[in-house]
Amino acid sequence: MRALILAAGRGERMRPLTDTVAKPLLPAGGRRLIEWQIAALVRAGMTELVINTAHLAAQIETALGDGSRYGARIRYSREGDTADDALETLGGIVKALPLLGTEPFAVVSADIVTDFEYAGLAAAARRIGAGALDAHLVLVPNPPYHPRGDMGMNDTPGGTLATRTEPLFTYGNIGVLSPALFAGLAPVRARLFPWLYQSVAAARVGAQRHEGRWWNVGTPQDLAAVDRMLG
Repeated sequence: MRALILAAGRGERMRPLTDTVAKPLLPAGGRRLIEWQIAALVRAGMTELVINTAHLAAQIETALGDGSRYGARIRYSREGDTADDALETLGGIVKALPLLGTEPFAVVSADIVTDFEYAGLAAAARRIGAGALDAHLVLVPNPPYHPRGDMGMNDTPGGTLATRTEPLFTYGNIGVLSPALFAGLAPVRARLFPWLYQSVAAARVGAQRHEGRWWNVGTPQDLAAVDRMLG
């Protein structure tokens, strides 16, 4: 399975650090943030990686290169050179589709650090490939910055998402998507949510919960805290 790492945005809450350093390249625990994701994906056997870039795009591409030193092959879906060029999550996925092939692919954010085992997504990819679902998302307990959560899970075999089922959890920025889900869409600036809720409402999106380590590194304070915990 191929994987898309979302890395195009500036990370406004991380400023001023991200004025001069691309957010995925900020260090925590002896690695750049994005390197935690690359290592986890490669460990799970996902060595064909696509990274979308915009803000300080050349900086990311120069730092990571072709991925060979990570045991991966990295290709880049460049949306531009500045934060204003970034296409957000939905637009970025659509633009990267030609590099992702025709099979279900994983999508993860560059700025999370987690002990989630990506090999566990293989079963969801098979269900999507068989046409049973269009997408599969990983949910996490609601973090302090998002106490109300995003969505819950229906009590069905394999678990599907529901927008009004309690308790509500937070989307963990980890998922598996079918390329066919985006058929006919143009690569314009748009977010994955709320667009994907139409598939949630149709019971076409599977889900699982991750109760382990998961940090969305959004601010300089978050970065310092994660650095201490990983150090």
